[in-house]
Amino acid sequence: MSREHVERRLAAILAADVAGSCRLIGIDEEGALAQLKALRKTLFDPKISDHRGRIVKNTGDGALAEFGSVVDALRCAVEIQRGMAEQNVDVPQVKRIEFRIGIHVGDIVIEENDIFGDGVNIAVRLEEIAEPGGISISDDAHRQIRGKVDIIFEDTGSQSLKNIAEPIRVWRVRIAAISSPAMVTNLSSETAQPLPLPDEPSIAVLPFENMSGDPKQEYFADGMVEDIITGLSRSKSLFVIARHSTFTYKGKAFDIKQVGRELGVRYVLEGSVRRAGNRVRISGQLIDAATGKHLWADRFDSQLDDIFDLQDRVTMSVIGAISPQLERAEIERAKHKPTASLQAYDYYLRALAYFRKFTSEANIEALKLTKKIASDIDPEFAAAYALGARCYVQRKTFGWSTAAQERVEARRLARRAIELDRDDPSVLARAGNVLAFLGEVEEGAALLSRAINLDPNLATARHWSGWVHLYLGDVDAAIEQFQVTSRLNPLDPRIFIVQTGLAYAHFFASRNTDATLWATTAFRQQPNYRSAQFILAACHAMSGRIEEAREICAQLNPPPRISRIRDRTPFRRAEDIDRLAQAFRIAGMPE
Repeated sequence: MSREHVERRLAAILAADVAGSCRLIGIDEEGALAQLKALRKTLFDPKISDHRGRIVKNTGDGALAEFGSVVDALRCAVEIQRGMAEQNVDVPQVKRIEFRIGIHVGDIVIEENDIFGDGVNIAVRLEEIAEPGGISISDDAHRQIRGKVDIIFEDTGSQSLKNIAEPIRVWRVRIAAISSPAMVTNLSSETAQPLPLPDEPSIAVLPFENMSGDPKQEYFADGMVEDIITGLSRSKSLFVIARHSTFTYKGKAFDIKQVGRELGVRYVLEGSVRRAGNRVRISGQLIDAATGKHLWADRFDSQLDDIFDLQDRVTMSVIGAISPQLERAEIERAKHKPTASLQAYDYYLRALAYFRKFTSEANIEALKLTKKIASDIDPEFAAAYALGARCYVQRKTFGWSTAAQERVEARRLARRAIELDRDDPSVLARAGNVLAFLGEVEEGAALLSRAINLDPNLATARHWSGWVHLYLGDVDAAIEQFQVTSRLNPLDPRIFIVQTGLAYAHFFASRNTDATLWATTAFRQQPNYRSAQFILAACHAMSGRIEEAREICAQLNPPPRISRIRDRTPFRRAEDIDRLAQAFRIAGMPE
């Protein structure tokens, strides 16, 4: 007897349902149904299409979709949940529409326009156990995704699912609060969701108290902390929060448990620095952020001449307390002596402090110090050259100088820094950023890639790498780097620059809704940031909000021209440049 042929294929299945739909319909049947219909039209269906999926069927308050790639299915699910979080910002909890989503990859049976089989059944059961606003995926899906996306997963263990014969290992997707524009603008210790803990040991090093009795020594205490962060972050087995986020706690009263929740870390290191004559003392204590328990405390004394050895001792002690099983090679990687000259190092810390004030006057002081290091103290101190190059880029970015000679000098300093040290991630990152800014994008990208390989926790390298990927037209890679940056640096006061990058990436991918959300978030945080003004005007123009786009363009000073933007744009893909030009034309920008 012949059997009828059954069409099968391997697919990624996404099942979605509205949590508490009966309650919502009971409160306002017509309103809930109308809102759900609108969400499908403006958010759910477009996201499925954007990620190359196919909606198999709608099921009243849910839907079933098929994807050729489980990576596409997960990215789609994450963007849907972020979009819903944005929609629900000002909606009372009782009236919120929240999706639960389940994803599985497996064998399915195709019959006309429908799909059946265990692959579908498991996806549906995963959706049922997902949290409202959350995503649950099977172990089969997790194996194919692992290492391909910068998303954090929580292992919930084996779960018995309804009508599924064998227990299935289930992973819960943790969407960092900072990844949603709405959550960025509404971040506070009272309302923000705690960031999920990474798989590896995670730590934040808070600003150390300056116990020297001299406020002018503040730069020195800050420099000690920065170098300890650098030493820890070079261990690829640790997750280390960037200094831009930890320094937001400087001079404030805080609760360690709150810090752990806001930064999403297991451990917090705090301490003090005392400098007296030629003696330095660093006191530190390591705290479990979940319990507030002190795990380790110690005091380190040395002569000022041995400052790098002192930093290494602190770093090694912290690593030993957190993860004593780390390989010796990992521990050695954390050690780094940038210069043999204590005076050069002191001047470098002063220059760094000036650079981070973001004023024209402070920039000039930083440049003077880096020049003095290079010419008089230690001509082979690579970090000083790299910082000097960044000073020139800062001058250009903020409009403090338009001198062509400064571009030449920035390039020279960046190249000299690379010649002197190709193994210092911070040097490579700064030099890569400078060269990319000056138009040597491919070389800049290669240097940033090496910096990230050497130090995966270096948030500045991730940030600049996101922009470089954007310049080269790789928007998905840009988004991933920006998302990692946000996780490493969740409280960065200049997070609006990352948000602007995300806006450009989604704009170039023709995802106008996401682009507008990110551009609006960046613009609200820093209304005077010119790049945010540009991309918000472009988003409004392409979304049909022409008057708002023209209003932003009219306020730009100096007023830009489309031809000038075309000539000087860092973006390489013709279609990206054309899309921007089209948007600016609609916004009324002159040719």
